[in-house]
Amino acid sequence: MSDLVKEFNDYRSKMNEKLLADNNKIVKRIFNLDTNAYAEGALDVKTKELLGLVASAVLRCDDCIKYHLETSYKEGVSKEEMMEAMGIATLVGGTIVIPHLRRAYEFWEALEESGQ
Repeated sequence: MSDLVKEFNDYRSKMNEKLLADNNKIVKRIFNLDTNAYAEGALDVKTKELLGLVASAVLRCDDCIKYHLETSYKEGVSKEEMMEAMGIATLVGGTIVIPHLRRAYEFWEALEESGQ
């Protein structure tokens, strides 16, 4: 696995464990809501992940972008589909999204290298 992907996942797992171990009811409910929101429903998981990716890019949340990129990749999203979604995010969010687009592209390449 690429160092970029491994570092992100290791840190995310470690901190999520700490946050959830703190036993804060509000935080636990938000985590649960997030998990359930991206489950199969009227929209398939792949579509929901791409929607999450676009929203995360527009909001300029690199951690969220990485999470949705990895999940999209695992759901079978192609590089072309990802780039089309990120193109829409850049259109909606404006040129301020371009640095996030660069990091998203770099992370996608790391996912491809890792072959997960």
